[in-house]
Amino acid sequence: MAVSPSLERWRRGLAVYGDRRVLAIVFLGFSAGIPLALTGQTLAVWMKEAGVSLTAIGLFALVGIPYVLKFLWAPGIDAFAVPILGRALGRRRGWLVATQGLLILAVVGLGQVDPVASPWATVLLALLVAFASASQDIVIDAFRIETLAPDQQAAGLATYSAGYRVAMLVSTAGVFELVAVLQGQGLAGAAGWSVGYAAMAAMVLVGVAAALVLPEPPAAPAPGLRLGWQARLVRAVREPFAEFMSRDGWVAILLFVMLFKFGDAFAGIMTAPFVLDLGFDKTDYGRIVKVFGLAATLGGTLIGGVTVAALGTRTSLWAGALVQAASNLMFIAQVYVGRDYGFLVATIGVENAAGGFGSAVFVAYLAGLCRDRAYTATQYALLSALAAVGRTVLSASAGWFATVLGWPAFFLLTTAAAVPGLALLWLLMRRRWGFSDAAPITATPASTTGVA
Repeated sequence: MAVSPSLERWRRGLAVYGDRRVLAIVFLGFSAGIPLALTGQTLAVWMKEAGVSLTAIGLFALVGIPYVLKFLWAPGIDAFAVPILGRALGRRRGWLVATQGLLILAVVGLGQVDPVASPWATVLLALLVAFASASQDIVIDAFRIETLAPDQQAAGLATYSAGYRVAMLVSTAGVFELVAVLQGQGLAGAAGWSVGYAAMAAMVLVGVAAALVLPEPPAAPAPGLRLGWQARLVRAVREPFAEFMSRDGWVAILLFVMLFKFGDAFAGIMTAPFVLDLGFDKTDYGRIVKVFGLAATLGGTLIGGVTVAALGTRTSLWAGALVQAASNLMFIAQVYVGRDYGFLVATIGVENAAGGFGSAVFVAYLAGLCRDRAYTATQYALLSALAAVGRTVLSASAGWFATVLGWPAFFLLTTAAAVPGLALLWLLMRRRWGFSDAAPITATPASTTGVA
């Protein structure tokens, strides 16, 4: 019996997850997700248990600065190959193994210091972990973009996110369970935490194995191979900016990158106080918002991957922008329903699934903006940093607006906050700015045949 073109399109969309390259990204996501909590939540629990002051624990948030500034050294990763490893494995895989090796050593080292007896050593090693982790993120992003076809980028984010989220659970709850068992067996103080951190360092080997097994992305020459190292680095810094600014509508593209997730983030940052304000307790918040919300987010990213593969980036961006905006209206309904567990599950499910869907299609769009493989790491690091502005700086006033307006009007405002992004998306599509010519997989079925 003949299958309708519409069903065939979605069947091929689902087939994107059958590609071994897409599935393998989950292991790189796992490797990327391990270190973040080791300088954040997990380290904070260790320091609190050791008797470090709350003021000092709060200041440790600053060790996350390398994640914000990673675009500063991304040009070096584009411009140079790692000696020996680069020749043996290729430019991208060489950097992957090098950053993962540094990460393993830094995590082991951080686990060996006592945060009370050696506070400055703890700070320096935590910074080294964050630097190695941010560097690994730069390479993984470039590797993912260069390895996967345009219609696979959203699916790649979905599998990456799944690995990342699992790793976050392992490096928080998993470490706490392990340390508790060790302490129960008499391994007191910093010794138990040292073993826990060593175990997490071993987990990074999952990413090392993936880097060794996966093929090097299609070759792209490092910028200015015949130039001296100084001239090559200058070119690697200048050219990504110059190339991007030579495109039609580049200012509108950057504004869209900054504003696409703004309305979603503006609402999301107030989710915890909103839920508690309605009379739910922190246990309800943890179980519904964190545990069920995580499952909904991953489900949304998986659906986003199928949608981009089936319908292409343009249509998927419209769908993502609209569902993100509409999902905020669920919070308004929740205000009037009140402390109802079933409705809260529905609200969080819709909101997080919409956010995950939007993130998946947005990453596919960002990947399409990185057209020159010689500068993938630099351009993606810059674009992702700019995208974070909408989620952080622009959303910082959310608490003030919620206080002044009250919850219903606040969430109506977060819905309206999506309008500038929608207007820019309309403009970009009308002018055909910022979109590659890649068609959805219905026109290019060979891109998802599973060739590794």
